Amino acid sequence: MTVVAGPARPARAAGGPTKVLGAPLLLSLALLFLSPPWAGGAPAPIAKIDIEGVISPVTLRLVGLALDRAQAERAQALVIQLDTPGGLERSMRAIVQRMLNAEVPVIIYVAPTGARAASAGVFITMAAHIAAMAPATNIGAASPVMLGGGNADKTMMKKIENDAAAFIRTIALERGRNADWAEKAVRQAVSITEREAVKLKVVDLVADSLPDLLDKIDGRAVKTPRGVVTLATRGAPVTPIEIGFRDRVLNVITDPNVAYVLMMLGMLGLFFELSNPGAVLPGVIGGISLILAFFAFQSLPINYAGLLLILFGIVLLVAEIKIVSHGILAIGGIVSMALGSLMLFDAPEIGLRVSWWAIVPMVGATGALFLFVVAAGVRALGRRQLLGPSGLVGQLATVKERLAPEGQVQVYGEIWRAVAEGEPVEAGAHVRVVAVNGLTLKVARADTKGGAP
Repeated sequence: MTVVAGPARPARAAGGPTKVLGAPLLLSLALLFLSPPWAGGAPAPIAKIDIEGVISPVTLRLVGLALDRAQAERAQALVIQLDTPGGLERSMRAIVQRMLNAEVPVIIYVAPTGARAASAGVFITMAAHIAAMAPATNIGAASPVMLGGGNADKTMMKKIENDAAAFIRTIALERGRNADWAEKAVRQAVSITEREAVKLKVVDLVADSLPDLLDKIDGRAVKTPRGVVTLATRGAPVTPIEIGFRDRVLNVITDPNVAYVLMMLGMLGLFFELSNPGAVLPGVIGGISLILAFFAFQSLPINYAGLLLILFGIVLLVAEIKIVSHGILAIGGIVSMALGSLMLFDAPEIGLRVSWWAIVPMVGATGALFLFVVAAGVRALGRRQLLGPSGLVGQLATVKERLAPEGQVQVYGEIWRAVAEGEPVEAGAHVRVVAVNGLTLKVARADTKGGAP
């Protein structure tokens, strides 16, 4: 059967004329369903998380949780307040990959005043949909650094540098930022201030505070995998993403200073447990501290020469207790520990080094503790024996029964049979023990030549 199109006839029902939905009404409904949830009403919230310290597997976990949380809560954007000296290349690449594929717009805000986005932080900042910096901050110095204290040959370092330069260049091009400067940050380790970064189109803007940032980016359109999203951030509520206790602890121990202190406490704890078996508490504290330190070391550029110097210093201090070296081993141990502490982390150009405020107290306390043990041992060896017959020689005694020449004396509350030298000694007088013959003490008047004065 063939259907011929003709003029539309209004359909009628029993109750009256039927209204036909027109194109304008359909278009309005479509726009209502397709528009963002914050359109036409109060702006959707902005999720925010603070990332501070070394970029590590813990940082990757935090960024991933923040993105998932922001998407689940239908936040219109995620603000990451960043302050980092750099970190692991593997963790950085994974974070950048998550950001490039995020359906929620990611805003990197290098803050507060005095913060920086160095090394791995440059890659993360360049990968943001919107990059902003607070006043008196800086960005740059993204040259790759070998971890583990090793020295790669020139060919290997060139390969690593070329790979990093290509990676940051493609990130910059994807986000419409200055790819030439980004490559210089890798190859020449250049660093610039926030004003220079805006001028060179490395970041988008400078914002004095988070509210100022939200006001300045209001109405900006950003490209995400789900399409172009227009932000409505002016006056939007900010929802902080709280970091859990577990992640806070893991983030703290990856600080070089904390990892160093944990390692020192761990070695000292195990040493005292081995020196005094059964003490238990030093061993428990030492074992936990060492495990936490080793977890942190996997995220930090450790120089194993520095670690060996610290261990050698501990060995020398232990040897000082066993061997009489007149302090030479102790001094060598302290010097070895100090040098090892300075060399422990192999990337000083990105701030991954132990602070003097951690080195001096730990090395000083460790050296003083071992020297105290040595001094206590020397005093114990030089102290007169207090137990047994030899411990009674030279001790002062009180005559309980007249010595003529035999009688009884009291020493340390004990009654002994005694024989006096020379003239008889009356009860109540004081004598001094000069010899011990079995269970009999040989005594002399305390003021005579035979007794000790």
